[in-house]
Amino acid sequence: MNFKNPGDDALRALLKTVRTIAVVGLSPQPARPSYRVAQAMQRYGYRIVPVRPLVGAVLGEKAYASLTDIPFAVDLVDVFRAPEHVPAIVDQCLALHLPTIWIQEGIVVDAAARAAQAGGMTVVMDRCILKDYVRLMTA
Repeated sequence: MNFKNPGDDALRALLKTVRTIAVVGLSPQPARPSYRVAQAMQRYGYRIVPVRPLVGAVLGEKAYASLTDIPFAVDLVDVFRAPEHVPAIVDQCLALHLPTIWIQEGIVVDAAARAAQAGGMTVVMDRCILKDYVRLMTA
């Protein structure tokens, strides 16, 4: 079975209900794609939670070393990490019973995406959350 992303209606519904986004691999450098995407999503009203070791804060929000360190509920995990890190991130999400993982554009790990789905998670892979937000929510 090949992985398939949710359709536009499901993505639109997801983007309407999500409020808190944990961004794994959020860079503190404004030139990096993770920073620009997270900053834009923050401006659209989402709470951004940086997940990056050795960083105190990004975009005015306290950073956490891992998903397990976040002391409050997260609606969606947005992944800006290399493909080899995705299976471990999926494992953390499943252990924490997190509802949704969004694996950014250019990152494809079919086995991890299928494992997340099998664990009950909503999974979006190889898509940019900002591009989809602009396409589905601002038109």
